[in-house]
Amino acid sequence: MTQTIVIAEMNNNAVHPSTAELVTAAMAIGDAPTVIVPCTDASVANGAANMGAGTVIAAKSGAFTHYDAGGWAEALDAVAPPGTVITGASPQSKDLAARIAARRNLAVIQDAVAIDGNSITSPVYSGKAMQTVSISGPAVVSVRSNVFAASSGGATEASVIDTDGNVATSVAEFMARASERLDVGEANIVISGGRGMGSPDNFVHLESIADTLGAAVGASRAAVDTWEAIPHAMQVGQTGKTVNPSLYIAVGISGAIQHLAGMRSSKYIVAINKDADAPIFQHADYGIVATWEEALPVLHTALKSMLD
Repeated sequence: MTQTIVIAEMNNNAVHPSTAELVTAAMAIGDAPTVIVPCTDASVANGAANMGAGTVIAAKSGAFTHYDAGGWAEALDAVAPPGTVITGASPQSKDLAARIAARRNLAVIQDAVAIDGNSITSPVYSGKAMQTVSISGPAVVSVRSNVFAASSGGATEASVIDTDGNVATSVAEFMARASERLDVGEANIVISGGRGMGSPDNFVHLESIADTLGAAVGASRAAVDTWEAIPHAMQVGQTGKTVNPSLYIAVGISGAIQHLAGMRSSKYIVAINKDADAPIFQHADYGIVATWEEALPVLHTALKSMLD
């Protein structure tokens, strides 16, 4: 079978639990994969020890202090054995997947949602259709979160490989991920606000609910374009991030087609909007016709009582 290599998803210098989903995806292509953990401290690779991997490699390098695509791709390319490389589908990991594919002259398939041997399915046309392609050799595949079940297995002791990478490139391309909040592309629950929130200051009410639920806070393109205080990193939609959570709560979002393209595959969609004719209600599993001022305090109180 094809050898598979998983690049562990990292969050705050720790192995993200979604790495176990990537292991499951890798095993749909080949044998138990090699999981490579980019780190500055080899002990963090222990976080991948019970995820069903065949081998765990702690790729230790100063290049991994902060993320930059060029430095990481060079360092990981030096460590990863030949085979099909599996990454997450966060913006960072998709960038990394493309660069590793370019370095190895391999095909790249982004946003995979199903894998059956050599057949890989991914969305096209902003999620309006699905394409299935067949790979005949090694490739690089990014896999969406919350699609594959998390793998588990016996403990696997990590081996350590020092890889210097190009630290000069790391410094030159340094891109710090400043937000401490959960990324919308990785979260299992997302609550997003639109221009109907009235002001970026009102997003604090979304943040309070997100803190209660352990959710990420997103935004529509209209909100991002209207208010400088709402960064593009929060944008969900065709020109933002594609999300696939179990629960998506849209507050003050009309439901323009470009926004729906980024979240319509959510398992459950809850819409809160004062306009009963807003298009978002046509795609929502549950709809609340009310202003955010009316709905959010009641929703927050109910959620806290359920979780207490």
